[in-house]
Amino acid sequence: MRLDLAIVGAGPCALAVGVAAREVGLRAALFDRGCLVQSLVDYPTYMTFFSTPERLEIGGVPFVVADAKPTRREALSYYRAVATRHELDVRAYEDVVRVVLENDAFRLETRPRGAAPRETLASAVVLATGALAHPNRLGVPGEDSSKVLHAFREAHPYWRQDVIVVGGGSSAVEAALELYRAGAHVTVVHFEDQFDRGVKPWILPDIVNRIDDGSIAVRWRTRVEEVRPDAVVLRSEDSEEELANDWVFAMTGWQPDHAFLRDVGVRSDAETGIPEHDPETFETNVPGVFVAGVLTAGFDANKVFIENGRDHGEAIVAELTRRRA
Repeated sequence: MRLDLAIVGAGPCALAVGVAAREVGLRAALFDRGCLVQSLVDYPTYMTFFSTPERLEIGGVPFVVADAKPTRREALSYYRAVATRHELDVRAYEDVVRVVLENDAFRLETRPRGAAPRETLASAVVLATGALAHPNRLGVPGEDSSKVLHAFREAHPYWRQDVIVVGGGSSAVEAALELYRAGAHVTVVHFEDQFDRGVKPWILPDIVNRIDDGSIAVRWRTRVEEVRPDAVVLRSEDSEEELANDWVFAMTGWQPDHAFLRDVGVRSDAETGIPEHDPETFETNVPGVFVAGVLTAGFDANKVFIENGRDHGEAIVAELTRRRA
C-alpha cells in the first residue's frame, strides 16, 4: 500500500511529523534503524532534561513528571505513550538504505532486522534522522583504540580508573561530574580557557567547585595529541604532557549523515552542514523531500531541540495538505 508520507527517523521530532500527518488523515509510517526515540536511549542513563515537560509535549498528550524537569526514563515512557495514543505506524529496526524517485513516487529500499529487504512507495518523504550519525573525531593517532568513547552512558564501570573527558559543553561537564562521583580520577581537557556558554546553569557551579577544590583536574587551552595504550599525550600552546590514562571520553559533538542526504539528492552547505530547504515548509531542493528536527541545523545541533523542532511536523503537513487540496 502506497504511503502518503514516509518519515525516515523515529525520534521526538519525527513523531511530531507522524502525529500531524495522522491528524489530517495522511497515511504515514516512520522508519528507523534503531528503536523508537533511539537518540534518547543513547543519552546518559541518569540524565535530566534542560527543558520543562510541557516544552517536550507532542500531539496534545500531557507529559506528567515527578519533578520540575523530566528524566531520560520519564521521556522514554512519554514518547512510547505518544506513539501508542496516536496509533503511529513505527517500523523500528528497519533501516532505510536508499530512497529513489520513480515517476510520481519515492521508492524506499529498507532492510528490516532479521528479515528480507523490502520496498515501500511513498508520495513524499521526510528526513528526520537527527545529527548524531557520526562523532566529531579528534583526528589523532590512537583514536581508534577501544579505550576512546564518543558517548557516555554511566559512570560505574570507571571506578578508580584514570579518565580524560575531552570537551567543554554540557555533555562533557555532566560526564565529568558523574565519573568523579563514581570514584574515577577525572581530568577535563578543553581547547578553550573556560567551559562553553551553553552549559546547563545548574551544573556549572558544581564543576567549577570541583575544579577549585582539586577533585577534578582540568587542562585549559589544551588538545589531545596522541592516545597511547596506558597514557594520553596532551599539547598546550607551549608545552607537552603525558598523563597516565585508562579511558578517553571524547565529548566533542556529532554530525548528521551527509552521505545519506547526498544519495537522496539533497544539497547541504559545506560550511554549516545545513541541508538546502525552505524555512517555511521545510521542503528541500528535491521536490517532495522534506527535512525536520535537528537535521535542519546542520553542524550546530544546539540550534534545534525537541521544543522547537516539534513544530516542523505541522508546517510540513500543512504544505502537503495544501497541495492535496
